[in-house]
Amino acid sequence: MTPVFMAELSWPEFENKMEAGAPVFLPLGATEQHGPHLPLSVDIVLPTAVAEAVARQAGGIVAPAIPYGYKSQARSGGGQSFPGTTSLAAHTLSLVVRDVLYDLGSHGARRFVVVNGHCENAWPAIEGIDLAMRELRRDGIADAKTMRLEYWDFVQPETLAKIFPDGFPGIELEHASLLETSLMLLLRPDLVSPEKMPDDGPAEFPPYDLTPMPDGGVPESGVLAVAQGASAEIGGWLMDDHVTLIAQAVRREFGI
Repeated sequence: MTPVFMAELSWPEFENKMEAGAPVFLPLGATEQHGPHLPLSVDIVLPTAVAEAVARQAGGIVAPAIPYGYKSQARSGGGQSFPGTTSLAAHTLSLVVRDVLYDLGSHGARRFVVVNGHCENAWPAIEGIDLAMRELRRDGIADAKTMRLEYWDFVQPETLAKIFPDGFPGIELEHASLLETSLMLLLRPDLVSPEKMPDDGPAEFPPYDLTPMPDGGVPESGVLAVAQGASAEIGGWLMDDHVTLIAQAVRREFGI
């Protein structure tokens, strides 16, 4: 199978890929708690797997994932108080994204797809992309183009209706819950401990943030909604949608 991961290419192979116009996929992850039944690497594993599958369809390559994300927030990730959650400041993350995209662009990359796997990364990533594109233009590289996306936005409504017949609770509460657990059961079942799956969700949050977060504001497990019912089959439905819909978008935007 043709190597799709940039880290497995030699520099001449990378150069040839860039000369052929291959898009470069950059997964943005996090090292963050995902309950007692999932590993700290969920937000790295999932966007990397989606990026790999789409890159194979689009003739692209996958750059090494950025493994640290912006600080975990209580209402979308449980928060920074959980041991193992290791994060970057927003400014730091934006500069890392800037530097990676800028260097790739200076070595011939012109098509970028930033695949985010951690809610809190969104705005720092936007800033980093803006800075990178600005600096590339400053240096005379005016034809670079970047797509930025959250992989979970690419799901058919019918798929969500099949998974949640009583109504989808919303993506923020799906942290370490049914969707992420199902995808991990599909992709890395060796890292999932179903017997440790908690039943203390769903979390109930007010429509605002408090700093510091009061005790009891987040379920003790760190899981924000119900994970019971997760399966590799559901993960397969989701993965099919993610890959198909993102590949369509990449082809449309880059004329591939």
